[in-house]
Amino acid sequence: MITITLEHPVQEELSLLHARHTAAMYADTPLESIHMLPADALAAPGILFYVMREDGNPVGMAALKRLDDGLAEIKSMHVLMELRGRGLARMLLGHLVTEARNHGFARVNLETGTQDSFGPARALYLAHGFRECGPFGPYRLDPYSVFMTLEL
Repeated sequence: MITITLEHPVQEELSLLHARHTAAMYADTPLESIHMLPADALAAPGILFYVMREDGNPVGMAALKRLDDGLAEIKSMHVLMELRGRGLARMLLGHLVTEARNHGFARVNLETGTQDSFGPARALYLAHGFRECGPFGPYRLDPYSVFMTLEL
């Protein structure tokens, strides 16, 4: 059974998810182009952190960060590598979009990588209706970043 619930990002049982996400971000991205938030930063006010569980075990995570009253940003979306290909990321993204609507956001933005390793993520976002946009918030043009947006 798959569940997605609002949880605190700093939990021992989430350490594998955070470690895998961190390793993936550092694998082929220059340090100055890494924009992920560590677990403790995901606990900040204005961030909604969701955990996907299968039969009670954490298998995915993602966050919505409030940028202003009408805009949220997707942060730290990750599904364990060995469970990919089952539609879990699509389910998690769908949940985030629904939650963004439920919280009154008019738009959801995200930043992801340009490298081949981020190709499946970009394809997922495009299939879900996101389109490329310019940098937003604190971001600047970066050859390792793609910015995307979805109007809700």
